[in-house]
Amino acid sequence: MKAYWKRAFPIYLMILPGLLYFIIFKYIPMFGISIAFMKYSPFKGITGSEWVGLHYFRRLFAEGDFLLLLKNTLLLNLLDVLFFFPAPILVALLLNEVRARRIKTAVQTILYAPNFISWVVIVGITIVLFATGSGGINQLLEDWGLGRIELMTDPRYFRWVWLLQNIWQGAGWGAIIFLAALSGIDPTLYEAAMMDGANRWRQVWHITLPGLRGVIVVMFILRFGHMMDLGFEHIFLLQNPMNQEVSEVFETFIYKKGLIEGDYSYSTAVGLFKSVVGLVLVWGVNRLAKRFGQEGVF
Repeated sequence: MKAYWKRAFPIYLMILPGLLYFIIFKYIPMFGISIAFMKYSPFKGITGSEWVGLHYFRRLFAEGDFLLLLKNTLLLNLLDVLFFFPAPILVALLLNEVRARRIKTAVQTILYAPNFISWVVIVGITIVLFATGSGGINQLLEDWGLGRIELMTDPRYFRWVWLLQNIWQGAGWGAIIFLAALSGIDPTLYEAAMMDGANRWRQVWHITLPGLRGVIVVMFILRFGHMMDLGFEHIFLLQNPMNQEVSEVFETFIYKKGLIEGDYSYSTAVGLFKSVVGLVLVWGVNRLAKRFGQEGVF
C-alpha cells in the first residue's frame, strides 16, 4: 500500500486542483437550489426563509409564459441540432480532404478565428450593418432601389440570424474534435480502398464516417443535455421589444425574473426545471444509443 501511494501520489496531486474546482464552484453552490422550494428572502437567508414546497413549480406550469418559453427554446434548439450540429462535421470532412498543408493551415486559421470574437462584437457589427435607420447595408440597398431588410426588428428573421451567427462563430472551432478523431483512422484503410477502386466519395462514406461515428454519437448525446439551454448572452443581445415574442427563452426569462425583478425563488425553480429536463434527455438518449450498439457516455 505504501508503495502504491508513493507511485500514485503525484497523479492524485495533479487531480487535486480540478477536484477542488468542482467541489467549490459546482457542488457547494448546489445547496442554493433549495431556495426553489422556499419563499426566499435575502434578509432572512436560506435557513430563515419560509418553506413552500412545489409552489413555484406549479406557478411556472400555470403561467401563460411557460408554453411560449418552451416553444421558443425547443424551436431554436431544433434548428441548432438540424443545422449547427452537422456543420463542424462537414467542416472537418472538407478540411480532411485538403492535401496542400499551407492551404489547410490557412483555412483552419480563418475558420477558427470567429470563435475568439465575443457575441457583443458580432451582434454589434450586425446592428451597425442592418440598423433600420442608419445601417450601412440597408442604406446601400435603398440606394440601389431595393427594399430595406429589417433584420434586427422583424421577428421572422430572428431565428435565422441567431442560427447563422452560431454557425459562423462555432463551426470551425467545433471541427477540432472531429479532426482529432479523423487523425486516429488507420491510413492503410484508405490505401486498401484505393487499390479496390474506391473513389474519394466512397472512401468518405465507408471509412471516414464510420470512423467518426463514435465521436458523433457522444457529441450528439451531450448536445441533448443542452436542449433547454441556449446560452444567455447571444440571445439577450439580439433581443429587443420588436422580436421578443420569438426570442424570449428560459435564460432571458430567468435573468428578468431573478436579477431585474428580484424573484429569486421563482427564477431558481425555472433554472432547476431546465436542468432536470436536460439530465433526463441525456439519460434517455444515452440509453437509446446503447440500444443501437453504441458505447454512449456512461
